[in-house]
Amino acid sequence: MAETTTTTTARPLKIIAGADSFGCSLKDALVSHLRSLNIDVEDLGTSSYYSIAADVGRRVSSSSSAAADTETRGLVACGTGVGVAIFANKFPGVFAATCLSPSDALNARSINNSNVLAVSGKSTAPESAIEILDTWLNTPFKAPCPASESKPWPEEISSFLDNSMNDMPQIGADSDLKESSCSICCLVKNRNLNPIDIIPGGSMKILRESPTSAIVRFKAGSVEPAHHHTFGHDLVVMEGKKSVWNLTKKERFDLVVGDYLFTPAGDVHRVKYYEDTEFFIKWDGKWDMFFDEDLETAKKAVDQALENEGK
Repeated sequence: MAETTTTTTARPLKIIAGADSFGCSLKDALVSHLRSLNIDVEDLGTSSYYSIAADVGRRVSSSSSAAADTETRGLVACGTGVGVAIFANKFPGVFAATCLSPSDALNARSINNSNVLAVSGKSTAPESAIEILDTWLNTPFKAPCPASESKPWPEEISSFLDNSMNDMPQIGADSDLKESSCSICCLVKNRNLNPIDIIPGGSMKILRESPTSAIVRFKAGSVEPAHHHTFGHDLVVMEGKKSVWNLTKKERFDLVVGDYLFTPAGDVHRVKYYEDTEFFIKWDGKWDMFFDEDLETAKKAVDQALENEGK
């Protein structure tokens, strides 16, 4: 474990923590360690890496004012520590760094004034992660670090580092990305979606073949007939409004912007889109789709369900 050094701030410290399923156990160990140090921790729990990292990044960003009574930092974990860092960094004033060693943590704090620590649940043992965390907590901005050959930074570089804290948040501030508050939307902006021939009103852009990830868009009024997949899939709604009827489990899910839904492999489900709707979706394997009814049957079933439910 790293030796405790002088604290980096006179303000009380609060840590916002979260992880995906691959980083959950490591996050829990680090949260316990932080609480043993009497550091205030708000644990947001476990969710998909892009979702939980965005939650942590958003919270740190909104609390990043130097005038705040409490200094708020973040702790995020996923399989590699890379995905959560990327998504946390989508928010102004967030400097998330993936650290796999205490040297990484020293450099990240000294050079980048990192305020979100990202760790790898797949490659970092709890004992090593605690050492990384302690180093990250106790290293001041511009402290001697491996990158400075463990010597104080020269005045020229020290001044550059000071200026970088003001300059970095301005990069991209005038770009079109500021029009969207959704990290996934920013990643896929300007991609062309191709029509889904088997479902009228739908279009899709495959981002990765296997495991499949895609952006899907449906026009208002569209219906997906009852169907199932070989693989379970996760989706996050980025725009619009839809309902999903899981016919296997006899459940209905009404989804709007920001909502998440997992549908297990083999579950038969039918979908209705009330508005132009766009969502991010991920399969565990290569894209597939098997229909259990035709479109006209699906439309009649949806109309009947909505009538029965008084919608």
